Amino acid sequence: METVRIKSPVDGSVYAERPVATDAQVAAAVERARGAQAEWARVPVAERGTYMLGMLEALTAMSEEIVTELAWQMGRPVRYGGEFGGVRERTQYMVEIAEQALKPVMASNPKEGFRRYVKREPLGVVMVIAPWNYPYLTAVNTIVPALMAGSTVILKHAAQTLLAGERFARAFETAGLPKGVFQNVVLNHAQTERLLGSGRIDHVNFTGSVAGGRAIEQAAAGTFMTLGLELGGKDPAYVLPDAKLDHAIANLVDGAFYNSGQCCCGIERVYVHETVYDDFVEGFVAETKSYIVGNPLENSTTMGPMAQARFADLIREQKAEALRKGATAHVGMAVEGDRPGSPYLAPEVLTRVDHQMSVMREESFGPIVGIMKVRDDEEAIALMNDSPYGLTASIWTGDTEHAEAIGDRVETGTVFMNRCDYLDPALVWTGVKDTGKGAALSAIGYDNLTRPKSFHLREKI
Repeated sequence: METVRIKSPVDGSVYAERPVATDAQVAAAVERARGAQAEWARVPVAERGTYMLGMLEALTAMSEEIVTELAWQMGRPVRYGGEFGGVRERTQYMVEIAEQALKPVMASNPKEGFRRYVKREPLGVVMVIAPWNYPYLTAVNTIVPALMAGSTVILKHAAQTLLAGERFARAFETAGLPKGVFQNVVLNHAQTERLLGSGRIDHVNFTGSVAGGRAIEQAAAGTFMTLGLELGGKDPAYVLPDAKLDHAIANLVDGAFYNSGQCCCGIERVYVHETVYDDFVEGFVAETKSYIVGNPLENSTTMGPMAQARFADLIREQKAEALRKGATAHVGMAVEGDRPGSPYLAPEVLTRVDHQMSVMREESFGPIVGIMKVRDDEEAIALMNDSPYGLTASIWTGDTEHAEAIGDRVETGTVFMNRCDYLDPALVWTGVKDTGKGAALSAIGYDNLTRPKSFHLREKI
């Protein structure tokens, strides 16, 4: 029997092991989802919301256990708790707006004797392929609105965080969700590709690498299913002369190194106006040196290991290449266990970097950041756009209109001012270029999880 093992980054032990579903079990799960969907779609939206809020409460009740599981599975320090603030905010908001977002859209030019409107129909069976870095937050972005829209959901979680899928299943069971409406499955890559190519899935949402997104598109080719793909990122920040430096430094250090830098919208490169560059770098380096890297199960630890050793080795390679090309490293902290082949890695700040270095152009997804000096907005905008990715960009200034004008020219899905590394469920979550396609959350997220169906009814003959 094929199994999936969770190798813990904490000590290299096998934390959990689960059997991969057989092909017959996969087929049965799809049949249950398709069989349950029509009845689920007839459940009133408000009642669906009751199930979602019940799931939320059941999941929250498991928080103490989940926090420890997350530390063992992917290395996040227990001092930061779980992901329940964001899970609660997103779930509650998407439930709150569902009836308004899903109601029929009446034709804007009424015609006597006719009733004309567009209904938003559920897509059918939605598959969620969730990542390990935020295993609850990323999954809930699609699970809740898909279920609220009347679709059924099949969740395949990342191998590194399989237990998150089980927690969702248990929470929905506690909430009394009808059988077949939500299912958690353990699949290998080949099974996932076959399922996506089977024509039995109506929509897939995938969060992961660009290579993974391309594989999803290829697997689904010819099925005409809809896709939501959140892929790579290389999110920039631009610090202007009038920025409040203490605020910018504290938030950008956190945005770069929280979760060991393993954040979809984490800060990976910073461009600082030359007039405040020296002060910014000095403060940024000092703040970074305050991190305590170690066992995530200890409350004193502020940065745990990366989820896998190969992720840390990529950061080591990017740093080594940058240093060979003339970069300066400012932190260089000695960390127990920090060696090639280990997931333990100290945060690093690089200056004297440029866009000939991979650390400034290729996704790092780890605790390293490059800081460049810029002369003006034109140079900053050109550098921010010199990337194959575009998820978020943050602008640090006291001038809102100036930030908006810069934001209009930055190729990105979200523009932040004086904050970063955050997802507001009232605003659509989307990206450009190799960051992917589709949209999550907000009312627009419901548009992406439904299909329009027009009604043109002649009432007078």
